[in-house]
Amino acid sequence: TQLKIHVGLPKTLTTNIKKSEVECLLRVFHSLVEKANVRLNNFGLDRNAFRAILHSIFGMTDDMLMNRVFFAFDKDNDNCINAKEWVKGLSVFLRGTFEEKLKFCFEVYYLNSDGYISREEIFDMLKNSLHQQSSEEETDEGIKELVDITLKKMDFDNDGKISFADFEKAVKEERLLLEVFGPCLPEAKVQCQ
Repeated sequence: TQLKIHVGLPKTLTTNIKKSEVECLLRVFHSLVEKANVRLNNFGLDRNAFRAILHSIFGMTDDMLMNRVFFAFDKDNDNCINAKEWVKGLSVFLRGTFEEKLKFCFEVYYLNSDGYISREEIFDMLKNSLHQQSSEEETDEGIKELVDITLKKMDFDNDGKISFADFEKAVKEERLLLEVFGPCLPEAKVQCQ
């Protein structure tokens, strides 16, 4: 169930987590901000501090995807994760519905904020996530083939790019496609003390 709460945040926030968990997340947030020793105009976590958290707590290692997760959390685009963005983002991370996670993953994957995942973006994400086993040229050709296969599977309106409607339909037909372009949701079990 969704819970509307107001706990030290500027506005009421709708989340999928309990009030006690929100309070815990806020304590953790303030502790992390102090440890990061970030002195910005805004009180929060900058990209480097947030990426360190994604790596140490959630085991993420892909630089490109960690950056995109940061931008997906940073709703006001001020290059800083504030308390509200922290709680709302972790609400999806830790307790999000399938639909919320689907929207989150799509937002992470469309890199240029145009609302579509383009052929070039798919290529870049796949190239970034695959280890170089052979020459650059052979690898690029293999990735181009994967891009073609991906578009054939997911581009239902055949416009050469993946819209949210395409992504949603593909993922609902095959849930394994949720993180098709790289892991952007944590598997870690995080507990508040």
